[in-house]
Formats: sequence, C-alpha cells, structure tokens
Amino acid sequence: MELQNVKPPSKSPKALQNTVSRHLRFTLGKDFRNVTQKDLFWAVSLAVREQLTDTMIETQKRYEQADAKRMYYLSMEFLMGRSLGNNLYNLGLFNSFEKAMRKMGVDLEEIRESEPDAALGNGGLGRLAACYLDSLATLGMPGYGYGINYEFGLFKQEIVNGYQKEKPDSWLSRGTPWAIERPEEACIIPIYGKIEHSIDRDGHYNPMWLDWKVLIGVPYDLPIAGFGGKTVNFLRLYTAKSSAEFDMDIFNEGDYFKAVKQKIASETISKVLYPSDSFDAGRELRLIQEYFLVACALRDIVNRFQQTHDSFDLFPEKVAVQLNDTHPALAIPELMRLLIDEKNLSWEAAWDITNRTFAYTNHTLLLEALEKWPVYMIEHVLPRHLQIIYEINRRFISKFFLNIATDPDRLSRMSIIEETEPKQVRMANLAIAGCHSVNGVATLHTELLKTIVMADFYKIWPEKFKNITNGVTQRRWLMKANPDLSDLISESIGNTWINNIDQLKNIEPFIEDKNFRQKFLSIKQKNKERLADIILQTTRVKVNPESLFDIQTKRIHEYKRQLLNVLHIIHRYFCIIEDGASPKVSRTFIFSGKAAPGYWAAKQIIKLITSVGHVINNDAKVKDFIKVVFIPDYRVSLAEKIIPAADLSEQISTAGKEASGTGNMKFALNGALTIGTLDGANIEIMEEVGEDNIFIFGLKTADIQEIHRTGSYHPWDYYHQNPQIKRVMDSLINNTFNKQDPGLFKWIYEALLNQGDYYFNIADLGPYIKVQKKVDDCFEEPDTWAKKAILNV
Repeated sequence: MELQNVKPPSKSPKALQNTVSRHLRFTLGKDFRNVTQKDLFWAVSLAVREQLTDTMIETQKRYEQADAKRMYYLSMEFLMGRSLGNNLYNLGLFNSFEKAMRKMGVDLEEIRESEPDAALGNGGLGRLAACYLDSLATLGMPGYGYGINYEFGLFKQEIVNGYQKEKPDSWLSRGTPWAIERPEEACIIPIYGKIEHSIDRDGHYNPMWLDWKVLIGVPYDLPIAGFGGKTVNFLRLYTAKSSAEFDMDIFNEGDYFKAVKQKIASETISKVLYPSDSFDAGRELRLIQEYFLVACALRDIVNRFQQTHDSFDLFPEKVAVQLNDTHPALAIPELMRLLIDEKNLSWEAAWDITNRTFAYTNHTLLLEALEKWPVYMIEHVLPRHLQIIYEINRRFISKFFLNIATDPDRLSRMSIIEETEPKQVRMANLAIAGCHSVNGVATLHTELLKTIVMADFYKIWPEKFKNITNGVTQRRWLMKANPDLSDLISESIGNTWINNIDQLKNIEPFIEDKNFRQKFLSIKQKNKERLADIILQTTRVKVNPESLFDIQTKRIHEYKRQLLNVLHIIHRYFCIIEDGASPKVSRTFIFSGKAAPGYWAAKQIIKLITSVGHVINNDAKVKDFIKVVFIPDYRVSLAEKIIPAADLSEQISTAGKEASGTGNMKFALNGALTIGTLDGANIEIMEEVGEDNIFIFGLKTADIQEIHRTGSYHPWDYYHQNPQIKRVMDSLINNTFNKQDPGLFKWIYEALLNQGDYYFNIADLGPYIKVQKKVDDCFEEPDTWAKKAILNV
C-alpha cells in the first residue's frame, strides 16, 4: 500500500523542538529534567533521521520509476567520521536546529562533540569511499556503498611513555541512531564444505558444493544525504549473525556449549576491522570478512535487479560495481558462481556479464602490498570459488599465451596463480582479468601502473587502463570543517562552490584585496588557537598559535617518511643549541596518525617523534623556537580541527610510492601551503597552483628508477660529505634523545646508512632542509604567504 500525500516534517525551530522532545519521551523514555548528553544526541539524531528517511524513501521511488542504472561501491572501509553535523549541513537544517536547541537551553555544538566517530575505516582508502558517497548523493546519482558493520574500529590510540598503545574502539557499544536495521533482507552465505565432482544429465561436468556451513548477513542502512537534501542514498553495512537453524541442530543434539561457541565464531566476522594477519587463524578471518562482504552485497544487488527484470541480459546496463582496491576482488568469482550455479547461465554468458559489470580501483604502487591469498586457505574456506578462479586463469592463459614457451617469464608474472610454495592467488591479477576498467588515482600513479607495476597487462589491454585522480568533498572538508572560511568565501563569490568546486577559482581576484587577506589570516589564526587548546588538553604541551604550524597527519609508514620530517627537526634543534642560531620563524611541528599494531618500525618512529619532542620541548635554550607534538588517536573528527589550522602541509613521501594522497588536497583546500616531493597528487596540485606556490624538493621518480637500475646510491657518501647530515645521524647512536634507553634508535642509523635507506631519507634530507629555509623566508612575509595560501584554496 502506498501512502498518499505524505508531508515531510517541518523545519521550523518550534516543530524541531517538538520532534526532539517526542523522541526523548517516547523513544528514549526520558524526562527533559534528567537527560544526559547522550540522550540529547540520540534525540536530535533521531529527529534528523526522520527527515533523512522520508527523503530516502522518495529517492528510491524516483530511481525505481526511472529504472535507473545503479552504481554499487564495494569497500572494506568507509571512514565516515561523525554524521550529525554533516547531515545537518547537507539537509540545510543546521541553523534551524541550532535555534531550536538554544531555546531548549542546549548547545548544539556540545551535542555534536559527543558523537563517536563511526570507526569503519583506517585512512585515505576509507575516507575516499565516504567522500564518493557524499558526492554521488549531491549529484543525484543512484550510488550506494556496501561494507561491513564493524563493532570495533581500527583501534583507539593512546601514547604511553612515548609509545603507541592500542585500545579497543567499541564505537557501537551504545548503538548508533543512524543505522536502520533490515532483518527481512538478511542474506544466507555458504562457506567451507567440499566439492563433489559429478556429471549432469547431458554428460557435462557439474560440480556440487556440499556440506557448507552458513553465515547470515543482516543489513543496516546508513542514510547518505546529498547537499540540498533532494537525494538521500544509503551505505549498506552487514553484521554477521549465526544461523539459527544451524545452531539449533547442534542445540538439539544436547551440546549447548558447542552451539554457543559456533554462534560466537560466526559473529566474530563483523567484530573488528583488520584482525591480525600474523597467524593463519587471523588471516582466515580476514579472508572470510572479504568474502562475507562481497557475498552479501552481490546477493542483495542481484535480488534488487531481479525485482524488475526477468533475465540477466540487461544486468551490465543497469548495474555497475566498483571494487575499492583488491579487498572485494572475490566479487568476481562470486558473481560467476551465482550466475552459473544458481541462475544456470553458461560460462561464456556469465563471464561477459561479470566483465562488463565490474571496475577496479588500484590504490598502491608497493609490490609487497598487492594482496595475495594462499591457495590452500581459499580451498578450505571457499572450495567452489577456487575452482572458478582456476578456470578463469586457464581461459586467460589459453587466450593470451598460445605459445607459452616463447615467454614463460611473462606468463609467470601474469598468471592469477603464483607458483610459489605455498601457491598464492594474486588478487590484483584477478581484478584486472575480471574487470572492464582499471584506474589509478593520480596521473603519476596511473603511468607507473602502466609502465611498471601492471605493464604486462597494459600491453594486452591498454583500453582498460585510465586515470581518475582522487578527490575530496568540499562540503565535509571546507564547509563543515572550516565554517568561518566557508562563510568568507560565500560572502565574496556566492555559494555555488558548495556544489561545484571549480567555482573556487573565482576567489583568485580577491588575492589582491587587502581586506580579504586580513580576514583570511584572522580565520587561520582563530583555527590555530582552537588547535592549540586541543594540543594542550591532549598532550599537556603549550604551543604558540603565532608560530608556523607545520603539520604531518597520516598513517605512520616508512614510505610516507615521518622519519625525514624528524631528521629535519633534529637538524633545526642543533642549529639552535650548537650553532647559536636564532630563527626568525618559530615552528610548531605537529604529528598525528596511527601505526598498524604489527608494524614495529612505524611504532618506533612514533617513539622517536615523542622522544625528540620531549627533549626539545624541555630545553630552555630552544625557548619557543621549536615545539614538537604528537596528537594521539587521529580520526575524522580530529582531522576536521587539525587541517584548518595548518600553515604548512607535509606531503613528503618517497617519489613513486604514494598512489595519490587526499590529505594533501584537504590541507590545500583550507589554505595550507604544501611542502612535498613530486609524488602522487602533489603533481596535480602543483599544476593547479603553480611552482611558485608550492615547496617541491627531492628525487623524482625517474631519478629513483635510475638509481635502482645502476645501484648508485651510497648513503655513507652523504654522511661523510655533509656535516649537518652527519650530526643528525650521529644523534641516533649517541643517545641524545634516549638517554634513559641507550641504543633505542640505533636501528634507524643502521637502516639508513648500512641497510640501503630504501626510502631515500638521507638523499632527500639536504634538499629538504634547503627548501624548509624557503618556507621560513616566505612565512616572514605574512602578506605574501596569505596570497599563496588563498591561491591554494
């Protein structure tokens, strides 16, 4: 039955007060006299959800009437952050709710701050997925996300005695008001079991997947509002539940504890993002998570398609599935299985549909990071899928390697099955073979995929490869994160930039407007003062908001080179205490980011940062010339406060290692100048702002390729020829920053000087120091700095 003439809820402050009060009383069972901050957050969020749900239903009706093609974005991560503020902005309700709450004696900002971040992702990959969903809805496009409803996010990071300590991030412990449970759309997912080799009535091979166990995937929909509130799509997240029927069979056998154990094991699948893969049980759980996601998603996608279509002829015309990296690559054999085993299509028809449906985004240039799974593990967990993968590989090899003996090395590189001990399934090779489109995420990244990482595939399928440089949504990362700057821009050029980021170019004439520049610098100063307060609260370090805020916030990884940043800080410190320099520009060096729990070197780099900071921050000779802080537990809501306060954005990865980077875009969008290598999307930023408005240094990708080819890099030469570099490196072995723990940082000295310095820290340190002097000179002239910063926006 269709409801007629349903009117959307009123947006008047009075009506919103009534809606919030109704949820407090009837949904939460609370009297306003004894509500908590959590109660208010839930009541306000549920009031907002009413508006989201109403528009979401109307949006889906619109798509159905148009029989629209739908895009499904499969990702193991969606780094959504907080939703309340974002939804209020996109629905155009922020001011109305602020007035409504004020009349109730409540501060809306305090309510927003009480929301936990949705801990469904780690870094750029997950945040990119979130930005895509926002943009799809804003454009009115039928685009949906599919992911896992992790109960525990990556982890909460604490810094104890300078070391990272991981604590569980149970963001769902109190539930979330945004998720709409859809138990009636639960999916039944087979897993484990065995293959029975049989022949059908026509004499054809007919494998039967038998004795499998069952997982249940229960979907939860998070509404995703486009700006303007006209379109609301959703992110569908699956929670793993045990099969009631399966458990009951065990229970009826009289083994209650076995039934409970099975229930716990099944539901572990959606417990935690990135279980440890340092042992087989953890790796198997990760593999099951990846399969659970794609199996639930494809079951749902196919069911949705079949509601309005009798055959699969139009499937690729009505369905597009984007694989966000290789984590969802099992979707390829899973769709083949569904079409062949359950829908009775021929292999040829199923493969044509599969290939035309899927597209793949690659996110890494690190060969060691390209995902592989042991054949024995896939055979144990997904025996039917392994059969299909082998058949995909057999047909691929037969098509392109008619004369295998002529090029065995190329065959070995391109085969989906890596013939090692144990054998491995190469997920990137599977994704390329099974998709009609493969994209890199920055111009340099895509070129390196074509010429090095995936050159063999590019030679046979050049038409598949294309570049789509990553982006960020200006609604989250400027309008919401930096409202004062957003208002200044809208006052100056109008607000069309909120939907069309190209309109920000209309700011350019205001660069010469002294009043605009002063307002711009005033806003930056206010943001720096807010961040200084956060730093004091979280680290107990008092920093000077008038100093240059030099910020590097991202996942801690050797190729991102937080280490190079620290080496420069050490150099700067020695210039003051040993050379007697008095810098004209004071600097506050700010770090934030998480290291993977099993990544020893990254965790030691955090310890180095905090140790260097402890010495410098407590050295009276340094005064306020340098401060070094590490802000713990980097997450979206913290990034929204750090990024608008940045003067200088550190994007200093080794050239040719960063796929794109989206942090660089967020910082530039908020008026920070970039210091960086010609890597990832730094190149596109430089092309936009011009070489005079970005600080570029260091080896280029071609330089590094030539060094690798010739073996001509000798870090000791730099050590002996440059006294500044020698002094910095010696501090790592003379315990300058670790007197209480001698030898702690000797491994860095060894890695850089005796073990090849894989990421070229020593080679780039001299040019980095030199360009940092240019940064100082520019910052001494606020007017010049403001012009460059505004141009970056």
